[in-house]
Amino acid sequence: MTLLMTLRKYCTYMTLIRVLIISCIGFLSVHGNANTQNNHRILIIGDSISAAYGIDINEGWVNLLQERLKNGEHNHYEVINASISGNTSGDGLSRLPQLLSLYSPNIVVIELGGNDGLRGYPTKLMAKNLQKMIDLSQQANAKVVLAGIEIPPNYGERYTQSFRKVFQQLAKDNTVSYMPFILENIATRPQLMQKDSIHPTAEAQPILLE
Repeated sequence: MTLLMTLRKYCTYMTLIRVLIISCIGFLSVHGNANTQNNHRILIIGDSISAAYGIDINEGWVNLLQERLKNGEHNHYEVINASISGNTSGDGLSRLPQLLSLYSPNIVVIELGGNDGLRGYPTKLMAKNLQKMIDLSQQANAKVVLAGIEIPPNYGERYTQSFRKVFQQLAKDNTVSYMPFILENIATRPQLMQKDSIHPTAEAQPILLE
């Protein structure tokens, strides 16, 4: 996968995440949910993609989303970034119950699985972990946004296809907003990538919300 393709996918991914979050906010505005607190919260639990790896956390897309919401009609929403670089689906699952109890979020964005794939973890285990995270979030009366992840074919086509199908099946089996992470409609420059060729630079972050 070229640098340009990687960044295009990343930018498309973040743009659609924002759209899905706004869509969930609109749904909650009409239908409400069981959260009786005055504060409305969006909990983002992810890995380095959402943890602003390699750049100032304030320059990451999650913080930019908070600024966008704060300055718009949805300024009553607070974004909680519980993302940790290197986290797997298992790590996220172990942390989620406490996060749900602490923040009582209205929306939960699950952006995990990339590190499972990069490490060659069993896809059935990842699917089980993500399903439990969806269940816990919905049991807490939160709308769920599931972010699908694409990985390089390091472990062969069979593993790559199995990995991709996990997210597709979870989206099919559950009432969640789903971002499949396969569209490529945002053109940009390879020099906006960090030296690791995986993570966008701080200069690339504003593109993600446009």
